[in-house]
Amino acid sequence: MPHSLTGKIALITGAAGAIGLASAKLLAARGALIAATDIAGADVGPLRAAIPDEGRLLVLEADVTDEAAFSAVVAATVETFGTIDIFFNNAGIEGPVAPIPDFQTDSFRKVVDVNVTGIFLGLKLVIPVMAKAGRGSIINSSSVAGMTGAAGLCAYVASKHAVLGLTQAAAVEWGAKGIRANCTNPGPIDSRMMTSIEQGASPGAAAAVHEGFAATIPMKRYGTPDEVAGVVAFLASEDAAYVNGAAYTVDGGMTAA
Repeated sequence: MPHSLTGKIALITGAAGAIGLASAKLLAARGALIAATDIAGADVGPLRAAIPDEGRLLVLEADVTDEAAFSAVVAATVETFGTIDIFFNNAGIEGPVAPIPDFQTDSFRKVVDVNVTGIFLGLKLVIPVMAKAGRGSIINSSSVAGMTGAAGLCAYVASKHAVLGLTQAAAVEWGAKGIRANCTNPGPIDSRMMTSIEQGASPGAAAAVHEGFAATIPMKRYGTPDEVAGVVAFLASEDAAYVNGAAYTVDGGMTAA
């Protein structure tokens, strides 16, 4: 049986997305109290439906690239629940699909701002809370795109490589203080993000792109958000007490092929 997370406080960014939602549900099912944040206008209805006990769920709005706004999220989480034991630093965007010469510079900067600066700000603001408590588990969201290249996704690939570096830097800096930093590297997951990438890769032929992607995976299918959430919950728990600075692929063997 996995370790219980009863009494643990988990802060999740990008909580309205497929993986954020699945992770919030699983961490809550294992006993954690959830502070969930996403951008203004995100659909948090499924999140509230999944965790109907208002005493166990705090829903907040913030852009992770806005330091003041995210600082307020951290402060509200600590004020409500007392601390942060688990931080799923998950918010991210895919950006457009285009070859490098055609990739708009503003689009590149936007992806890097959300996926790199956002992850950095999360670390910057949450680590002091964990350091005060002398413990904590940070799980950053990277991707198999942080381990390999992918045509048409230069900004996403660059940003996810950077997340691996930030994870390792945090692990080295803070391991001695009882704070573990790891990351997940999902492959193609059934989600809005993958549908967007498929459509961007071949407008009007997304289904064919899906089939082509799936064929490259040894397990011959996309993963599910729940399968990523299972790894997040493991890294959050005492089952992973000696796991620090690791990158866990959740890709059906895609990067092994």
